[in-house]
Amino acid sequence: MKLFQREQYSLFGGILDWMLTPLLLLWPVSLALTWLVAQGLANQPYDRALEYDVRVLARQVQQGQLQFSLAQALSHNLRASAADSVFYQVLDPQGRLAAGESALPRPPWTDAERRNGEVQLYDAELRGVDLRLAALWVPLPEPGQPLALVQVAEARDQRSALAGEIIRGVMLPQFVVLPLAVMLVWMALARGITPLHRLEERIRARKPDDLSPLNFEDVPLEVAPLVNAVDDLLCRLNESLATQKRFLADAAHQLKTPLAGLRMQADLAQREGTSTQELKRSLQQIGRASMRASHTVNQLLALARVEGTGAAMAKQRCDLAQLVIDVVRDSVPRALDKHVDLGYDGAEPGAPGVWMEGNPTLLTELVRNLVDNAINYTPSTPEQPGVVTVRLLADTFERMLLLEVEDTGPGVPEAERALVFQPFYRALGTQADGSGLGLPIVQEIARQHGAQVSLDAARPQQLPPGARFSVRFSALRALPALAALP
Repeated sequence: MKLFQREQYSLFGGILDWMLTPLLLLWPVSLALTWLVAQGLANQPYDRALEYDVRVLARQVQQGQLQFSLAQALSHNLRASAADSVFYQVLDPQGRLAAGESALPRPPWTDAERRNGEVQLYDAELRGVDLRLAALWVPLPEPGQPLALVQVAEARDQRSALAGEIIRGVMLPQFVVLPLAVMLVWMALARGITPLHRLEERIRARKPDDLSPLNFEDVPLEVAPLVNAVDDLLCRLNESLATQKRFLADAAHQLKTPLAGLRMQADLAQREGTSTQELKRSLQQIGRASMRASHTVNQLLALARVEGTGAAMAKQRCDLAQLVIDVVRDSVPRALDKHVDLGYDGAEPGAPGVWMEGNPTLLTELVRNLVDNAINYTPSTPEQPGVVTVRLLADTFERMLLLEVEDTGPGVPEAERALVFQPFYRALGTQADGSGLGLPIVQEIARQHGAQVSLDAARPQQLPPGARFSVRFSALRALPALAALP
């Protein structure tokens, strides 16, 4: 039950509902209980008066004769007409009326209960009037005589009137106290949520670019977890914005170089007296710069797409061996142009243990970036061709897939191995073209697939040491595999 209907949930209204609804529901229950208690309180003095009157009559019966002196004695103490609120009756041992009201009912008790000498109280009705009766079986002075019955009855009107007065005396103050209680509850709640209003004002007063933690020490204890959660969100948002700003600055810097080259070569081509050979050379440089800019833009879009995939990434059952072989096959022409010996070694498509849950498009992008990176950074000549080996190993017992891309290039110094996974970072001393985004894309795709990427030297004891990129995936449950990790 809600006292106040609102389109939007209100903390103040919700607390008020939970406090006032039980109060208003219990109020009728309190009325009913008070009525029952009032009835009991009103009956007690009247029942004691009835018991006293019936005992007075009983003593008269024991001291006199039933037919005359007893009726005369009773008439001095009780009213005997039907219009009176008190009635009496005296029956002789034979059940004949000796005095009083003849229409009073007989008490519904057994002989054993008649002989205990206690006053019995019960309710009955006489000519449409509700009565409360007190009955007592009295022994006569002559030994061996049966018991005579003495009854005194009283209308319940006076009892009801007294109970009503008690109810009014108790409930009327509640009609004053209940609105006062509602008002006090309202004021207490309004005062209790005042710190929330102050917190709202302080937050609204902050500048739009102020993402520093709130750090409000005077907030209520119940609100402190919320403030801490907001502080944590602000910290993460600040870090995200800083990363985006740094990313945009780096992207602008990376795009500025090929665009400046394009402009310079265009200016050179437009000079007067430019020969055909110089013009061709300028066009070649323009082509290379445009390809570099296009590659950088494509990598930026790929990184943004990968980072934006998140939890909505669609996954399916994938044959990782087939995906890797397809990428290697597509990269062969480019490797041949650079005189690089590109090969694949490892599990065959469809073999046990090569299946995993993932996104085929992103997994293909991961493998392609690792292969392109190895081809780019592996020096190679027709006389001394570089070697790039792609390897996929399956361990069905550990349910793991290990993807390795190994080259014979200069490798990455140990101090720089953590830096190469940062956007736009490129190792010094290399002449290879690149945007510095391939490895960050690899790391992000691996993270979304619950995989780990590591980098170490392929041949630590040789020069050049080469580089080996390893990615460990979780495989689906399968039959024992033919290939296993060494």
